Amino acid sequence: MNGHGAAPSAAGTFLPDVRSIRANIGGWAHLSVVQYFVAEAAVIEAWAGPQPYSRATGFISDLGAVSCGVYEDRDVCSPLHLLMNASFVVQGLALLLGAALLGAGILCVAARPGARARRFQEVAGNGSARVLSKSWVLAVAVRILTAVAGAGTVIVGLVPEDHASPWHFAGALMFFIGGGFALLLLGILWFRQTPMSWFIAACGVLCIGALVVGGLTRMEVPQPGTLERLMGYPVTIGLSAAGLVIAQRVSAERKAARSRT
Repeated sequence: MNGHGAAPSAAGTFLPDVRSIRANIGGWAHLSVVQYFVAEAAVIEAWAGPQPYSRATGFISDLGAVSCGVYEDRDVCSPLHLLMNASFVVQGLALLLGAALLGAGILCVAARPGARARRFQEVAGNGSARVLSKSWVLAVAVRILTAVAGAGTVIVGLVPEDHASPWHFAGALMFFIGGGFALLLLGILWFRQTPMSWFIAACGVLCIGALVVGGLTRMEVPQPGTLERLMGYPVTIGLSAAGLVIAQRVSAERKAARSRT
């Protein structure tokens, strides 16, 4: 990332170009994942199963099932399955785009105006040796995990549950695990930089906790739909909140730059 004309110091600090088009697109890409909730509501409204669809007992993937019939003891019939699967794919592509465009430097400073990114830090006792800073490592990990979550939900959309393919289950796990840990690490990265860090980290903890419960119970709980949504909803909400933080920072930097000209 190019800075705002500031030369990097010996410690490896620099000011990323938060005003860049890449940062703007990346932030809005994360924020756009909220479209999922609109699509889900529309698909549920069009549900044609023998019983009304319930978010408490119905699995999310039932909404994307292509065929009507009994699937794992559940009566499934979703006429708008194409919309649901398209929403999964769009959500995944948005996360992949955000992971690609939001560099580690941007993530390090996006939540705190005036902050500098620090790529390297000197090793104690040896001024000539440098290692990647902890914040940089966290930012890189967030990007990787976000990309994993994005790829997972793309797979979910391309391989519906009734295709009897293990890729659907694998894609869902990628989304839950990648998204949950990305949020947890992002909350740690932005700790004390923005009050939103607590909310983002809480979303990650909620997702991971629900995933553990789901694994231990094999989803054999009175309300499996609720449990699955406690895995998935926090990821979508948390990543969109992160996108909002970044988009606001980009907007503020651009306004400040225009006021100086």
